[in-house]
Amino acid sequence: MNPLDELATLFEGEGSAEYLGEAVTQAGHMLQAGALAEAAGAPAPLIAAALLHDVGHFQGAVTGRDLMEGHQDNRHSHTGADWLGQWFGPEVTEPVRLHVAAKRYLCTVEPGYFALLSEASVHTLRMQGGPMPAEQARAFEALPGAADAVAVRRWDERAKDPDMPTPGFGHFRPLLASLLVQRA
Repeated sequence: MNPLDELATLFEGEGSAEYLGEAVTQAGHMLQAGALAEAAGAPAPLIAAALLHDVGHFQGAVTGRDLMEGHQDNRHSHTGADWLGQWFGPEVTEPVRLHVAAKRYLCTVEPGYFALLSEASVHTLRMQGGPMPAEQARAFEALPGAADAVAVRRWDERAKDPDMPTPGFGHFRPLLASLLVQRA
């Protein structure tokens, strides 16, 4: 299957399910994050990362529902980045991989960030290891893609508005198509 068709199927199928107790669907949340990145004038790879940041909730044995009900971290950031790596380069996959770490980082280094988190995001933060210790936060800052992951994280947290006008997946297809990596 064409990778963009596969992604569209996920957005239309599993993505239409509730999103960890938030007021938007999983797909609505991801589409809003992509739209927020686009509105901010982000480069194409960062828009794609924002759009696709939670695709890992659809992959693997532990789903997003398990994360909320079973109190088990599904490591969706890593699962999603690894899965997307078959089609996209690190400029898309690394912000996806690091967006959970970016939440933990921001809770450590930015006074008031924790107060911005939704109830579901606070719950998942506990499952994901809580705020980073200071030494780990310094190490995170040095990672390639850390700044991009922080940007994705900020859009992620804002992308939970049930009243936000949001384009559909088709709006982002040309952008995603331009970023597909040709494999030998």
